[in-house]
Amino acid sequence: MDVDLVLIADAATIDGSGKLNLLGVFDQISVARFPARHGRLSLVLRFLGGANDAGTHKLTIKLASPSGKEIVSLSGELKVAPSPASLQTGIRVPHVINLDGIVFQEAGIHTFHVLVNGRHQATLPLTIVSRNLDAVVT
Repeated sequence: MDVDLVLIADAATIDGSGKLNLLGVFDQISVARFPARHGRLSLVLRFLGGANDAGTHKLTIKLASPSGKEIVSLSGELKVAPSPASLQTGIRVPHVINLDGIVFQEAGIHTFHVLVNGRHQATLPLTIVSRNLDAVVT
């Protein structure tokens, strides 16, 4: 299984037909101070494979800070079943992971790492910037 789409959004859903719906795609969060708690973000993934990828795969997602500290580590199983259409186009499996209340301790580029069966498949940067509220003129 490969990852052919990875992004962060304010919200994402997958409807009954498998269509992915996204709201507010972003790659940067501005915060007033540290530590900073972010209410919710949706990590959106789409896996791509062939008929021989049918079955169960181990999925691991990690979020690391700029200093290398692990902030989030998730593991689970991805169950993949082929459909008649997938024999022609390949298997595409959308997946949404809602992450609530992540606390960022520092500014800089934080990095999501996606592994399938222990093999690195995708990296997604998320930049956390500090905004200086004292500089804002009202």
